[in-house]
Amino acid sequence: TSNFKLQTSNFKLQTVEFHPCFTIPSRSFYHWDEIPKPLLDNLIFHIGMIELISYWKIACPKKVIIRPFALDEEKIRWWKNLYFNGLGEFFYVNGIQTNINDFMTIEHAIDACHSKRSEESHLNEQTLIPVGGGKDSVVTLELLKNRVPAIPLIINPRGATKECVAAAGYTEEQTAIIKRTLDPTMLKMNAEGYLNGHTPFSAMLAFYTILLGFATKSRYIALSNESSANEPTVPDTEINHQYSKSVAFENDFRHYVAKYIDADIQYFSFLRPLNELQIAKLFSRAKEYRKVFKSCNAGSKTDSWCGKCPKCLFTWLALSPFISRNELTDIFGKDLLSDNNLRSILDQLDGSVEVKPFECVGTVGEVRACINRILQTDDNLRDTILDGVEKTQDLTVEDYVSQFDDGNNLPELFKKILKEALNA
Repeated sequence: TSNFKLQTSNFKLQTVEFHPCFTIPSRSFYHWDEIPKPLLDNLIFHIGMIELISYWKIACPKKVIIRPFALDEEKIRWWKNLYFNGLGEFFYVNGIQTNINDFMTIEHAIDACHSKRSEESHLNEQTLIPVGGGKDSVVTLELLKNRVPAIPLIINPRGATKECVAAAGYTEEQTAIIKRTLDPTMLKMNAEGYLNGHTPFSAMLAFYTILLGFATKSRYIALSNESSANEPTVPDTEINHQYSKSVAFENDFRHYVAKYIDADIQYFSFLRPLNELQIAKLFSRAKEYRKVFKSCNAGSKTDSWCGKCPKCLFTWLALSPFISRNELTDIFGKDLLSDNNLRSILDQLDGSVEVKPFECVGTVGEVRACINRILQTDDNLRDTILDGVEKTQDLTVEDYVSQFDDGNNLPELFKKILKEALNA
C-alpha cells in the first residue's frame, strides 16, 4: 500500500491522505522470494510513483515531494515529461494552460537515498502478455501462445478479459492477476468538484508489468499497442489520448527501466509494426473470440458493447472489411451503420471535424479507408450514417494491410512470428 498526502486550496488549506492499494493472488509461477530486496523496494517505489499521478491531478499542486528515495535531475525530467504528456488530454479538457517547465516541481526529502538498479535478475525466456479484453491483446495472445512460453496478465478481471484468456486455452491458475483499488476519497473529491480526467493508464500498466515480469522471471513483456496510437488526438499539437501507448513513451520507458531498474527485462509492443486494419484482419481469423471480446469502455462495467460510443463505432468500421455486416450486427447487438445518432461520432472519426474522439481509436486515414470499402461493396446504405457520404481519395484497405512499421522494439523472434502471421 502506498500512502500519499496532497495539499489543496479550497478556501482553506487542508491535508488529504490517500491509500490506494493492489493485491496479487498467489500462483505457482511466482518467485517473490528470489527477487533481491533492493530490487523489490525499487519496483514498489515506482508503483507508488505512477499511482501518484491519479491523485496529483485532483488539485495539481505546484510542489511534489517524493519519499523515501531521491530522484536525480534526469529522473525528475523523465517524470515531468510523463506527467505533462500523459495528462495532455486532462489539461486540454479542463482548460489548464501551462508548460512543461512551470506546471510543477518535483523534490525529494533531504535525507533521501537513491534506489538501487538491479545487476543480477536471472530472467527466463518467458513472455508476459497483458490482456485487456479487446481485439488487440487477443491477436497478441493468439499469435504467441503456441510459439513462446507465455503467461497472460489481467488487471482487475472482468468478463471479457477472463473469457478471452479462457478462449486462448488458459485457466485462471495459469493467469497472473492484479486487483487494483483506487482510494474512495479521490472519488468523493471528484464528486465535490475537484479536478478529474484522463490519466496515462498504459504507463501505470507498464510499471506493474515490470513488477510482475520479475515475479514470474519473464524477460519479455509483450504489449499490444499499434503504430496508429502515435497520431495526436488534437491536430497540430502533441495532445494524444493514447500517449502512453505511443512509441515515444515506449522508447522513453525502455530507457528509464534499463538505466534505473534493470537492463535485462524487455518491454515492447508486439503489434507496434502494425496499424489498426492489419490487427483487425488478424483478429478476424480467430473466430472463437468474436463473441467474447469487448473494446467498449462505456460498457465495461456490464461487459457489453454500448453501441453508442466512438470505440464501438471505430471497432465496427475497422472490422468491416473482414467480417460481414450481418455478423458484426450479431457481435454488437445492433447494426451500428443504421443508428443515425452515430453520425456526429463518424464525423469525428473521419476527420470531418477537427478533434478526434478522446478514445483509443485508429487514424483518420484508416477510418476513411474502411468507409470507402463499405461505400464500394454495400448497396444498402440508404438512411444509414453513410447515406450521402462521398468516397475520398485516401489509401485503400489493401494499402494499409501491406504496411510494416520499422519503428519498433521487437526482438527478432517476435518480429519473425508477426511477419509469418501477416504472410499467412
